[in-house]
Amino acid sequence: QVQLVESGGGLVQAGDSLRLSCAASGRTFSSYTMGWFRQAPGKERYMVARISGSGGSTYYTDSVKGRFTISRDNAKNTVYLQMNSLKPEDTAVYYCAARIAGTYNYNYWGQGTQVTVSS
Repeated sequence: QVQLVESGGGLVQAGDSLRLSCAASGRTFSSYTMGWFRQAPGKERYMVARISGSGGSTYYTDSVKGRFTISRDNAKNTVYLQMNSLKPEDTAVYYCAARIAGTYNYNYWGQGTQVTVSS
């Protein structure tokens, strides 16, 4: 079992930066691939970024490439999402999620943190 708790959301202006954090419980954090997802009102949730257990492999959806950076600190059981040059279209609830490396489904989810970007 893995429990995930996000933090760091808030209300910012376009062009500002935010860093989201996701703290995980458990002793095998490095065996989990971690993802950040977002869901805007009336829209489906989708993956924004993903990082492998070792941190050596990352993925970004096209709309955030060059602006967002995912990273992790396995000693602290924490994954981060650094968001720069924020745009109003980045407004959403952001969720972190975990899946066992080598599997497909994200079985563990945080409660979400709201990010609102004003123009």
